[in-house]
Amino acid sequence: MTDQSKPTEWTGAWVAAILTAPLLAVLFAAAQWVGTPFVPFDVFDWMGRVLPGPLITFGIDSIVAVIRAFDLGSTSSTAKLAEQIMAVAGLFVTNAIAGALLYAVLRRRPSITTSLMPGIITGLAVGLPVALITLAVNLNATQPPFVNALWILLTFAAWGIALSVVYFRLQATAPAAGTAPNSLEAIDRRNFIVRLGTATAAVTVVGAGLGSVLNTGTSTNPQPQAASTDLESPTSPWSASNTLPNANDPLIPAAGTRPELTPLAEHYRIDINTVPPTIRESDWLLTFTGLVDEPVEMTLADLKSNYEPLHQFVTLSCISNYIAGDLIGTTRWTGASLRDVLADVPLKPTAKYLKITAADNFDEFIDLKTVFDDPRVMLTYAWDGLPLEVKHGFPLRIYIPDHFGMKQPKWITSIEAVEEWQEGWWVRRGWDPNAYMRATSVIDTVAVSDTFTAEDGQQFVPVGGIAHAGDRGISKVEVQVDDGEWVEAQLRQPLSETTWVIWRYDWPFQSGNHKFSVRCTESNGTAQNPNPAGSRPSGATGIHSVFQSV
Repeated sequence: MTDQSKPTEWTGAWVAAILTAPLLAVLFAAAQWVGTPFVPFDVFDWMGRVLPGPLITFGIDSIVAVIRAFDLGSTSSTAKLAEQIMAVAGLFVTNAIAGALLYAVLRRRPSITTSLMPGIITGLAVGLPVALITLAVNLNATQPPFVNALWILLTFAAWGIALSVVYFRLQATAPAAGTAPNSLEAIDRRNFIVRLGTATAAVTVVGAGLGSVLNTGTSTNPQPQAASTDLESPTSPWSASNTLPNANDPLIPAAGTRPELTPLAEHYRIDINTVPPTIRESDWLLTFTGLVDEPVEMTLADLKSNYEPLHQFVTLSCISNYIAGDLIGTTRWTGASLRDVLADVPLKPTAKYLKITAADNFDEFIDLKTVFDDPRVMLTYAWDGLPLEVKHGFPLRIYIPDHFGMKQPKWITSIEAVEEWQEGWWVRRGWDPNAYMRATSVIDTVAVSDTFTAEDGQQFVPVGGIAHAGDRGISKVEVQVDDGEWVEAQLRQPLSETTWVIWRYDWPFQSGNHKFSVRCTESNGTAQNPNPAGSRPSGATGIHSVFQSV
């Protein structure tokens, strides 16, 4: 039989959650100050690696659906923020459960008086698996693994001790049965709870604030701090001082059409990491192993200096992108043709495929025939004339024309020549093994505010957007208004054969509420798939429509 004056399991959960806030703040501040792990992100990333593919996909789809439903901003950045929030929330829930179990034990064991051992055991019971997970998946901690593990165990043990101390303090100030609510004992207990909340809030604010001040950000390129080979790297984008190759095209995009070249700060980022891997150039080597006569190692400087740079304007899309979604972008890619690089790698005759592995253990396979047939397959080290940002794959990522981003690893560390094809990271989780980009057309704008009058007095409303089909090109874009006929739009010359095309249609003005739809045709005459389908497993299809009152 338990003493009803003792703190309950619910109190244990509540206290554990309160104490988790300063624990997180201390872990965050230490991560920014001395480079120890911030463990909630590691645990979340680990779960993404071990949970079943359909469950991961359900989570992704749910996050995207919520972002779309509530218009929460950029899909990729908001999704990453959501992942980080879920990671932190997961630790709160875990610790709350641990706190409830501890208080349940203490309530039922009167022989335990003021011993801190149960709290230490509880803290270590949570901290030990967390430490093991962190050692397995963490990519950014700068301290030795032993130091990281010891730090995690100590902080969680301290959290467990605090949990026990609060229990015994609450027990000591518990009002006796039948005591009035305003008795000294009851007031003392309430005051202690208020002081506890105030103290934890203060530690949390100080720790989080210190961590924010020390945080240099994960999107900053680490290149200036890396090897001396980078001292002459450019500091401004290529596009800042160069004109685009189609600058003389007479077609002016309709007002509100997305930029033809996506600003780097706005290019989407999708990957399997809560925080992207930060790799120093001075610590990095690209290794070629497997079916080779002897292993080959290359530095980033080798790739830049030993091979003619290949420049290509590229539109890349995530396979999870919905029709008219923002998980797509166009920029100028620079790198070394993989075909040229392989000329210096002694491949065995039995090699048929390459397994490309990233620092985060993401992997994908490409057949050597594709590499040797298409010199555009490149090991990419720059976007828009600048070294890749951390979040976009520094120091190296691959570009494979006509494929969604899921087939194109970032943060590449090794390339292994193998005899047989295998399923890559997302293919193993149920996505399309080929992941060819779908022909897609999108309405970006019905520019009512840009209505103009022709010489004959007819008013027109510019309608515009983009269309793309991987590297297959677009030959025609058509627009339908309400249930009218499909009318061909004007096309602006694309930046390259691997980018989207900007289209424009000047619609004869008619007041009222209207439905605008768009479809496209590939260069070889293949029509866009009009049948609505979600992104899983091969990419979204369907006709994009918007409703506009004019």
